[in-house]
Amino acid sequence: MKLSEKNIFLQKYGNWAVVTGASSGIGRALAIELAKIGFDLILVGRNQPSLAELGQKIENQYFSQTKIIVADLSNTGGNQQVLDKTRDLPVGLLVLSAGFGTSGLFLQGDMLEESEMIDVNILSPLILSQAFALRFSERGKGGIIFLSSIVAFQGVPFAANYAATKAYIQTLAEGLQQELGQNRIDVLAACPGPVGSGFATRAKMVMGKTLTPEEIALPILSALGKKGTVFPGTLTKILKGALWFLPRWGKVRVMGMVMGGFTKHRR
Repeated sequence: MKLSEKNIFLQKYGNWAVVTGASSGIGRALAIELAKIGFDLILVGRNQPSLAELGQKIENQYFSQTKIIVADLSNTGGNQQVLDKTRDLPVGLLVLSAGFGTSGLFLQGDMLEESEMIDVNILSPLILSQAFALRFSERGKGGIIFLSSIVAFQGVPFAANYAATKAYIQTLAEGLQQELGQNRIDVLAACPGPVGSGFATRAKMVMGKTLTPEEIALPILSALGKKGTVFPGTLTKILKGALWFLPRWGKVRVMGMVMGGFTKHRR
């Protein structure tokens, strides 16, 4: 961002930003970009050493304040911990990047893991977005970024439940864009394609060409307040264009072929 753009962004959403899933991947990259803009940051995740290392990096290189919240967002207590520990801070931006995926045959899925994914990918963003939206309404301004996905727009064989969680996030964000816009709260759904991070390892997928978290972080932030949905990164735009004119059943079939290739080593 240019200096003038940074100043406008900081004035609109500053001074503090909450970033969930900040331990690694997209969340970490977004936190660093926000620090470059001038935000003080509340870094939320489960990996305390990684959060501490990131906090130290941000404070040393960008001279921003950081606070660390080690919390498990798969349970109500972890979400409440975030709310309690940020209550007295002037938070103006919420970045909901915590999440994980699963893949493989549905009939062989671990239901405990699938249920936990619903808690992290759906329930946590629901709880946190409403609580912070109430705070932003009182301030008269604010911003919320949801991490959706390019898989949110059709069913995806071999990752059916994960895609369904992102479809929920996409639909929630689209509804809140109009509703919360009346309260001067900007809402963005970020829909990246495949990203090379710890996501694929946990989801037990072997991906081919991927985006890096760093190349999509700034495009996501730059879209807030300007778009309702952003497809960050050249690869994402290529994949979106390839699917755009297909009927929904055709998109499902193509995504099944893609995801089938990512997961064939498990069958």
